[in-house]
Formats: sequence, C-alpha cells, structure tokens
Amino acid sequence: MKDFSTRVAVIGAGHAGIEAALASARMGLDTVLFTTNLDAVANLPCNPSIGGSAKGHLVFEIDALGGEMGYAADLATIQSRTLNLGKGAAVHSKRVQADRNEYKKIMKHTLEREKNLRLIQSEIVDIKTEQGEHDGKKRVCAVVTHLGEIWSADAVILATGTFLDSKIFVGDKVYSAGPDGMMPAIGLADALRREGLSLMRFKTGTPARVNRRSIDFSVLEEQCGEEEPMPYSSLSKGKDTDEVNKAACHIVYTNENTHKIILDNLDRCAMYSGNISGTGPRYCPSIETKLVRFKDKPRHQLFVEPCGLDTEEMYIQGFSTSMPTDVQYNMLRSLPGFEGAEIMRYAYAIEYDCVTPTEMLPTLEFKSIEGLYGAGQFNGTSGYEEAAAQGLVAGINAALKIKGEEPMILPRASSYIGTLIDDLVTKGTEEPYRMMTSRSEYRLILRQDNADLRLTDIGYRVGLIGEERYAKFCNKRSEIEREVARIEKTTIAPSDEVNTLLTENSSSPISTGIKLAELLRRPELSYKILEKIDTGRPKLEKGVQITAEILIKYEGYIKRELADVERNKKLEDKRIPDGIDYKSIKGLRLESAEKLDLIRPVNIGQASRISGVNPADINVLLIYLASGKKENG
Repeated sequence: MKDFSTRVAVIGAGHAGIEAALASARMGLDTVLFTTNLDAVANLPCNPSIGGSAKGHLVFEIDALGGEMGYAADLATIQSRTLNLGKGAAVHSKRVQADRNEYKKIMKHTLEREKNLRLIQSEIVDIKTEQGEHDGKKRVCAVVTHLGEIWSADAVILATGTFLDSKIFVGDKVYSAGPDGMMPAIGLADALRREGLSLMRFKTGTPARVNRRSIDFSVLEEQCGEEEPMPYSSLSKGKDTDEVNKAACHIVYTNENTHKIILDNLDRCAMYSGNISGTGPRYCPSIETKLVRFKDKPRHQLFVEPCGLDTEEMYIQGFSTSMPTDVQYNMLRSLPGFEGAEIMRYAYAIEYDCVTPTEMLPTLEFKSIEGLYGAGQFNGTSGYEEAAAQGLVAGINAALKIKGEEPMILPRASSYIGTLIDDLVTKGTEEPYRMMTSRSEYRLILRQDNADLRLTDIGYRVGLIGEERYAKFCNKRSEIEREVARIEKTTIAPSDEVNTLLTENSSSPISTGIKLAELLRRPELSYKILEKIDTGRPKLEKGVQITAEILIKYEGYIKRELADVERNKKLEDKRIPDGIDYKSIKGLRLESAEKLDLIRPVNIGQASRISGVNPADINVLLIYLASGKKENG
C-alpha cells in the first residue's frame, strides 16, 4: 500500500478541528484534516449562532490570535446583537445569527484553498504509538483510516466533537449516530482506551426545527438587530448595518398547557426513562429539565431563530428535548403562534464519549502520549466557540513543538481562552463545560473590545498575524493611547452650551474648567454624548472610541485588577520542575500529593487552583522548591 505521511493529522472538521488544521498549516507545516463527511465541515448542528455571553469574548480572542471563526461568522451574519448592554463593559458580549449553510460553505472553501492543508473524507479508526528510543516515552506516530490507510504523523489532534461512540435518543428510540443523523465514530474510542486514556460519557441535545410557513409571527415578539454592529474580525471592516441585519428573530413563551404536556409525559422522555447515562449540560438544559428544576416558574422564554436566508427552517432555542415525536408536536403546538407547527427535524438527545481533560497539559498535549493533543467537545466542553478556541491552541502548540519552539500557554489573566484551558486541565469537569464571564476573576481587563490589545502580539509572534494586519493593529493601539492622553489633558470651560448639555443628561452643571476625563467618568455621560462639546475630537473608528472610553471610565477598577494580576504573576512565574516526586515531600498531605501527582501542574499558580490543595500545601511546596531540590528518587 502507498505510504502516507504528514506532519500534523487533525481528526474531525468541526470548529475545533478547523482552527487546529488552519493554524498548523498557516505556521508552515504539512497538515491533513480528516472528516467523516465533507458536506458536514463546520456544521452548526445546534444553534445557528456564533457568540453570546462570554462566548463572544472567545470569538474576539480567536480572531486576535489569527484564528478563522470570527471572520467566517462576520461573512455569514444575518443578524448582530450585543448582549448585556444594560450592564458593565466587562460583560458586553456580541452574538450573531449566522446563515448555517453559508458558514459551512465559507469554512469549507477556506480549508480547500489553504496552502499546506489537505482536507480528506475518511474516518480515523485507530491511532498508533511508539516508545521513544532515548527517553522511553510513548509517542503518537500514525493514524489509521477505515480504508486501511496508515498516515504517519509527528502530531495528532483529536477533535471528534460529539461523534465518539455517539448515540441518538428520541423517546424510547435509540440508535448509533452523530449529530444530524451522520455516521458516528465507533472504533476510535476503543483505540484511545487501549492507549490508556480515560473517557467520560456526556450528553447534550437540540430542539426541533420548524417550517417558517407554519408559524404565526404576528403573535410573537420581534427581536431586531443592533443599529451599529461591530464585526468580530479586524479583517471585516466596511460592512454596514444593511449588510449585516438581514433577518429578525422572535420570542415566544411556554405556558401552563405546555408544562402539563411535558410533565405528563416525563416517563416517555429519554432523559428520565433511564436510557441515558451521560451527564448533561447544567447551563443549557432540556426543557423538561427546566420544568423539573424550576417547578414554580410559570413560563420559560424561547427564541425563534432563522437557520439561514435560503431555508425555511426555524430553530426554537430553549426547547431542547428528547421526548418522542408525538409529544414534540403537542409541545410545540401548545405555544402561541405554533398551533399549526410543521416539524422539519425532530429534537433529540445525543450521548458521546469524551476525555478526562486533566490528563492534558496546558498546551492541550496529553501527558502520557507525546504529540497527541485534544480539542473541543472531545475535551468535555460544550459550544462552538469553546471548541474553536481549544482547536486554535492545540494547532499552534503542535506546530510549535514540531518546530522546536517554546509552547504557547495563555495564563488566566491574558484571556478567556487561558481561563477555559486552565479550568479544564487543572480542575477538570464533571459536565459539559461552558464558558461564562463569572468563571474569570479578571473580567474587567478581559473585555471583548480589547481582545486584540491582549493577544495580537502573540498571534504575530507565532506567525498567524501577517505584517500588514499587524501594522494596522499597531496603529490602532497608538490611536487608543493618543486618545486616552488627549481626553485626560483636555479642559472643558463652563458655558451655556456645556451646561445645557449636562443638564439635559441629568448631570451637574460646571462653574469652573473641568477635565474632559472627569466628565466622561460621570455614570450618566458617555463619549458619544460629550461629542457636542468636545471640539478637538479626532475622527476615529468605533473600536478605538469604545476602548478609550472604557479605559477612562473604569480606570480605578482596571488599575486594581492589574495589581491583582501582578501579585498573582509571581505564583504563575514560579515553575515546577518535571518529574518531581510529590509523595516524598515532607509535610505535604497525602491527598494533596496525590492530586499534584495526577495533575502535574507546570507552576505554583496552577497548583494553587487544584481542588484539594490548600494554602498550607502550597507553602510546603514553595519551601521545598526554595531548598534547591529538583526531584527525588
């Protein structure tokens, strides 16, 4: 048989696999991306949207590092909204409704045109490993396709999504399949267990899709897009509102009748009949779980969202279920405007295998198998954005390792991506992990507006941000700095015009000169409101204005958070040598020693976040390291 070889093999062409493959190829390495179905590349099997609370932050960060999701989402956007605008800047999160088919088409074509990248329809059923000649470490060396091809590779990235030994549940009907009824990945899970990886069983689900013509939208609440949308990607400049907001979403609520139908049929639901053993997502539960968990709530909000401009399929967000089909019809038709609902795709629950993420390093490389990486829902997460973020990190680190360069490890204070990965590899997860702003202790400095300021230098350094794009970024950074300095220095003199403006906006008038920055710090005033009296304001793009305003308004809080980062940095910078024998360290509790030995933290900061390791244990470890001992045994 013909010899097949590549530097990096990526298994799965979902959101994680795509970012991993593109990163590796764009960093100059020959890369092969394997998928079981070319027509399902970049599929959005659940919600036809990109972003949302905290997830939008991830997309901005992916773009800042040189990833693809943000740019593709901008091109496929049919409605854009920024969530949480009534709250502080830290939680403002962009979310777009994407054209499902257009997004898939854009991503597939991007992969097909990428230099150094081959996209191949073939199922991977096995991986091969070998022992290192000098160090005896186990290393990945090849993958095997269902057709018997053996592809040698220096690195392999597992991005199998929800396909690994996956099963679909609709009422009492159970069958082996992946999302949207596609072929599951059967043999690979056994191969991974054979190689010593520990797998968990998780579950997720999706709602029914309904034909648009069967919905009476006149009784639904319309939800329009925002007037001045900001794109995810700096490559997407120039798109105006008319090009973005091409569709409307709608809101409907469940009612007493809906709840009775569901509760009367709980025994027929796969989730409550005992058929499903996998753990489901806490923060995106099925409608039946919502009713059981929140018994006193009289109604639940549902979002009616178009799947695209060239299809009549409507997605009913919040109505995920594993009820049998007849109950699904009754549930839907109990909703106002859905009395004649026609289901095009039935709702279902899906159960699948995923890995225990604590078995990986912060680079997403497995500790026990060199050159093997995991990314996406395979790592126990939920969501397209979490998957893409991990895929990008895995692809970058696989390429850096092959090139003999230092790995890219993003600390928690750098990004939501860093927080996501640190949570996974340090704490693990007992349910599908979803990113939320509350998971970060550095929310105010990890805003979506400054993702480029935080991460573009890193994207440039690893080779995913080109010279032209980097020059534009540097110019933007300089503009922000200049505008902040100008606002701080500008004095506004009292006048009738000034005081009229202040009074009209419920702000106290002034009798002496005042710095523009002091006015901007008033909660009732904004950069836009002050435009009329800020006569020396230069013409700046919206992104520069937003960041400059936030830096002025939240200056005190930002300084406080940055001081916390600096204090904690000392722990993050304190490296822990490889091979340390924790059980031999005098004074270290046995439970802590076992936890430290399992996780193998790379620094003291990570060690301090391990469940079961307390401050006294960290002090013992610090004393041990200060004594000059590197390892025992």
